[in-house]
Amino acid sequence: MSMRLSWLAVPVLNTLYQFFIKHGAAQLDAAAGADWLWQALASHWILAAIAAEILCFFIWMNVLSELDLSRAFPLSGISYVLIIATGWFVFGEPVVGLQVIGSGLILTGVWLIASAAGEPSEQNDWGSKHGSLSTDTGKDK
Repeated sequence: MSMRLSWLAVPVLNTLYQFFIKHGAAQLDAAAGADWLWQALASHWILAAIAAEILCFFIWMNVLSELDLSRAFPLSGISYVLIIATGWFVFGEPVVGLQVIGSGLILTGVWLIASAAGEPSEQNDWGSKHGSLSTDTGKDK
């Protein structure tokens, strides 16, 4: 799987996880303790959520092995936008103007981070001026 598809899969799987959990939570009775746990584990929605989260974990490990954390993690912010859209499309949840503005700002921030140069310029290389803890093990490949 290419790197772009890998990091795009993370917010999509996170959104699916939330979608499945929402459906699973709606099916649970007001039971408590062990009864609630058994109900949750018997729900196909909750089991699908667990499967999505496990798959997301392995894809995320692959992404982190290829990208610096400071560049990879902000890309997961796309999940916020996808979850707002899913809430609106699937569950009929209202979307207010501030959510639309916030979503636009999130997407703009993700775009700025993703399009930033991989190597810092010599003038702005804070690590070389102040000492760096980096071992260069997570450099973008």
